[in-house]
Amino acid sequence: MSRRVGGRPRGSTPDRYTCRMTSHSALFRLDGKRALVTGGSKGIGLAAARQLRELGAEVTLAARGEETLRRAAEDIGAAWVVADVSTPEGVKVAADAAGQVDILVSNAGGPPPSLPSEVTEAAWEQGFQTTFLSTARLVDAVLPGMRERRWGRIIAITSLTVGRPSLTLPVSNALRAAVTNHLRTLALEVAADGVTCNTVAPGYTATERLQKLHADPAEADKLRAKIPARRFGEPDEVASAIAFLATNEAAYITGQELLVDGGWSI
Repeated sequence: MSRRVGGRPRGSTPDRYTCRMTSHSALFRLDGKRALVTGGSKGIGLAAARQLRELGAEVTLAARGEETLRRAAEDIGAAWVVADVSTPEGVKVAADAAGQVDILVSNAGGPPPSLPSEVTEAAWEQGFQTTFLSTARLVDAVLPGMRERRWGRIIAITSLTVGRPSLTLPVSNALRAAVTNHLRTLALEVAADGVTCNTVAPGYTATERLQKLHADPAEADKLRAKIPARRFGEPDEVASAIAFLATNEAAYITGQELLVDGGWSI
């Protein structure tokens, strides 16, 4: 007579439920994968890096401020490199430091606010380097290896203003839309190589940038009241979408924009 342990006879063949549970325990894991996260020292970038680490990926953080970057990397157990990825040289430094990159999370800081009629040519050029070319160059650096290994995840963090432009963020509106469409086009080329290209578009999220753009508490309260969820998002909530898109379970999702905005875009 077999003794029963945990509701199943010792030594018996695992039932279907047990097999499913064993299989599910391996879901949403990134063991053996290597990620490069730019703008990774704080906010959404750091939150994304932390979740990738929790799923088992090796992570390299890239940012410009050494002290903040070093502390962030030590906190989550990641490698780090000081690099300004708005320049070709900075992209090379970041890519070389990361080595093999299976997962790219491109997170560029937002251009400063202004009215459309007030944007200078210099502001357009700086925004183009920081917001668009940083992503395009990073993709160029890591894509050949992804295609060779027939596995890769390219994820750019954009904004809900891609689809609903903000009057005072004209440079961001235009160039984040360019990033979105660049990755959608690239997705058509590389889907058969096992590489996915997606964007995550956060809504109003509790970051330093939101605090700067909406520093007046009364203004922030009015904005919060317009969001169906009646609150600002948290960086970890955006990071969860990024982490999901990096997994094997998201292998059939490509060329998409995933809005994480509390219902703002409905």
